[in-house]
Amino acid sequence: MAATDQTPLRVGGVNPAMARMGLVLLNGRGGTAEDILGLGDALGLPDIATIAPEAPGNSWWPSSFLAPLGQMRPFLQAGMAAVDGAIAALVEGGLPRDRIVLAGFSQGGCLALEYAARHGGIRAVAGLSAGLVGTRDMMGGPLPSLYGYPAKAFDYQTDLTGMTVEITVHERDPHIPLVRAHDSVDVFDRLGAQARLQVDPGAGHGITEAGFSALRTLVSD
Repeated sequence: MAATDQTPLRVGGVNPAMARMGLVLLNGRGGTAEDILGLGDALGLPDIATIAPEAPGNSWWPSSFLAPLGQMRPFLQAGMAAVDGAIAALVEGGLPRDRIVLAGFSQGGCLALEYAARHGGIRAVAGLSAGLVGTRDMMGGPLPSLYGYPAKAFDYQTDLTGMTVEITVHERDPHIPLVRAHDSVDVFDRLGAQARLQVDPGAGHGITEAGFSALRTLVSD
């Protein structure tokens, strides 16, 4: 089941009207909004408002983010509508969009990056063990570097001048190909953002120390 514009929102931190910064958090597959709100609490910042939309069935989509876009599109559209709802709630509470950071882990990180690339209009985005989904399927067969999936195009036209983008990934992540993480940073650079990729050596899939530190910096500035 895909998310809708009626996706429940879980909140944490301080009231948006009293907050210095807003943080929208998106959980990975199998996680919950309450789980990812714990990441906001762990930042230890007393003046941020956190909000997390609840992914139906604890998943934003049922497949790999590398799957053909025809499979991904309805789930992407619904997920981005859920992000819109979370951002709108912070704005209605008194926070301007230029004081809102979007972040997510795994599936949630991919959704966060995709939202930022397509819509912009926020201060910063962090994709923790994540990469861009893409805008259309490319011709050609499966690629070993993309774990047996074909390549995607990244035809975004959004002006992201002034946005900060942080992407973190393990060198050998079983879900996020390193080449897709590198391509994602290149795309954000092309769109005018200040983008950085931090790669942890070895194998793994999780929120790294570098990712946690980068997110804390984004909401501290």
